[in-house]
Amino acid sequence: MLRRMYDWTVDKAESPYALILLACIAFAESSFFPIPQEALMIPMIVAAPHRAWLVAGVATLASLAGAVMGYLIGFVFYDTIGIQLLEFYGKADRYDEFKALYVDHGVLAVAIGAITPFPFKVTTIVSGLLQMNLLLFMIVCLLGRGFRFFLIAALLRRYGTPVREFIEKRLGLVTILAFALIVGGFVVLKYVV
Repeated sequence: MLRRMYDWTVDKAESPYALILLACIAFAESSFFPIPQEALMIPMIVAAPHRAWLVAGVATLASLAGAVMGYLIGFVFYDTIGIQLLEFYGKADRYDEFKALYVDHGVLAVAIGAITPFPFKVTTIVSGLLQMNLLLFMIVCLLGRGFRFFLIAALLRRYGTPVREFIEKRLGLVTILAFALIVGGFVVLKYVV
């Protein structure tokens, strides 16, 4: 099944629907969805390295739009939707810590959320809840997400063929390691942030 999913993603990497799907996932990931856009972005770039900048650009802009949606969830719908999302990600009971972090380092908190594996939707919702300046929020999100996605694109564009060969020969191992890194990152961030 893993091989079929990988082959399907690689096969669809050059279709216009792949960019639309990537945009939808990047939008949703920034506001409520738990699956990171890199799950689609990486195979798309590996399969079509000449489209790396386009893929990174689509992911960045869609992620920014989703970040604004997350901000609005925190700003307008925190009591209904926002609190449920924070509870889902295990962050609702840490509101006071987030508030203190934002008071002292709001821009840095958003930048860290935009670049690291920390659930970005938590950052966007809390930013809206605490009414961070929306323009400043959008600028930091654009720069942080752009840095993350264009760095991935640059690395994959440069080393795409060896990466693709490695992934295709060891797909099971790569999937297990990627899953372990994602889960490990969430565990570490749960105790750090």
